[in-house]
Amino acid sequence: SALHSYLFPKNTSNHRFYSKRQFSSAFTIGIIATLASSYTPSLAYAWSSTSSVIRNRSRRSISSSSGINSLLISLNKRENNNNNYYYKNHWIPNQHRTSISNNLRKEVIIRAMSTNNNNNDGDGDVAMNDSSSGWKRAKLSDDNDDDNNNGVKNSELVIGTHSGTFQADEALGVWLLRQTEVYRNAKVIRTRDLEVLKSSCDIVIDVGGEYDHSALKYDHHQRGYEERFLSDPERCSKLSASGLVYRHYGKEVISAYYPSLPSSLVDLTYNKMYDRFMEAIDAVDTGVEMAPEMAYNGFSTTLSSRVSRLNPRWNEPDDDTTNIDQRFEEASQMCGTDFLSVLTPVVESDLPAREHVQKAVLNRILTDDNTNDSNSSSSSSSNGRIITLSSGGLPWKNHLYDLEQEYNLTEETNTSILFVLYTDQSGMWRVQCVSVKGQAFANRLSLPEHWRGVRDDTLSEVSGIPGCRFCHAAGFIGGNDTYEGALKMAQTAIELASSSSSK
Repeated sequence: SALHSYLFPKNTSNHRFYSKRQFSSAFTIGIIATLASSYTPSLAYAWSSTSSVIRNRSRRSISSSSGINSLLISLNKRENNNNNYYYKNHWIPNQHRTSISNNLRKEVIIRAMSTNNNNNDGDGDVAMNDSSSGWKRAKLSDDNDDDNNNGVKNSELVIGTHSGTFQADEALGVWLLRQTEVYRNAKVIRTRDLEVLKSSCDIVIDVGGEYDHSALKYDHHQRGYEERFLSDPERCSKLSASGLVYRHYGKEVISAYYPSLPSSLVDLTYNKMYDRFMEAIDAVDTGVEMAPEMAYNGFSTTLSSRVSRLNPRWNEPDDDTTNIDQRFEEASQMCGTDFLSVLTPVVESDLPAREHVQKAVLNRILTDDNTNDSNSSSSSSSNGRIITLSSGGLPWKNHLYDLEQEYNLTEETNTSILFVLYTDQSGMWRVQCVSVKGQAFANRLSLPEHWRGVRDDTLSEVSGIPGCRFCHAAGFIGGNDTYEGALKMAQTAIELASSSSSK
């Protein structure tokens, strides 16, 4: 009673809505949960919820029945959030929790009581902002609708480009410019008359034989032209006209569609969009030959090929300039649709995935930690070379390569990641080999040869690891019923490879 009076003074909303009886019930549940916490992680979390209610008494009003209900709701959410437990910053599926050891179970309790949303100050954990789930692409209209153009009116400026046969290069460049505030939905003049381009156009792309950003001229056909993305001499292609436009206006286009995206992520998106989309347009337009092993009939489905097919055929009448200009507009819109079809998953899927992969990389020592397992026969050489992802469906390979470079994790120093653990849709734990960068089928380290093509109990007997489900005949992926089993498969593969190389 005295504690209730202290925590919830009279004449306050908390006192009125949180009676002594309700307080007593909640506090009693908390005591019971504390006594039983060594056996039931869920009750430990319930106690942390009770404590949170008490600590936050002055921050919110509690309805007449919410004292107990808040605990039950919190407990229910914790138990049923993807049917998982939280262990070492990784989710453990509910159906596999019976295999968790006592030490792991204790850590589940500790994590449950110390975790606050996605931020954690524990050793080895990194606070991550999950606001990325809220990034949704803005809609930019083709008219003067202020609501769909973020208050930006259509531009009265004029974009100039060449007439005649068009390519994806200038069609895309025009679309990119039209997404910026200065040239929003600007008029286009297609001509090769230099006087008209000079007198009637405010910005000129892909014609004129000059590249000068200060003069708003963006051509790439002139002698001695050697511009490449980020001035990187290792790039396979020089910048086309659209590449030049992207160099100077690409970040503004990205920000127009994702105005709340932080500048650091705009920069990251800018680089990824060039790698995944823009460079191919540059290469086709500047005459970079496709590698023979990549030159197959599917090339006819590329954006450059589809735009090319919009041009009049050789035996069509060529005196209808209105028709070809309309086709150019169709081509430009096609380029924009393709650009956005790549931009959207980069921002709304890849960037949120990158946070998960980054967290897994930074917590790699926690994932692959043998030092506290007295029964482990794995050598310490495997530590830090295995990561666990919170979801098997997220794209991780390209992020992993980038993050390894960022954190200087290399093969030479034996610090690069060799295996990735995650659950599939059925809840099975997968152990997947990391492939060599730039190659689809060559692994940094494959699963042991004598495991390959073996399944279930036979595989468990061969490997000495309980719960094995399968090992692919190619040795790039395997499965186990439990997290511990999948981790053991990866650790054993590294140990066997290390033992073999030392002989």
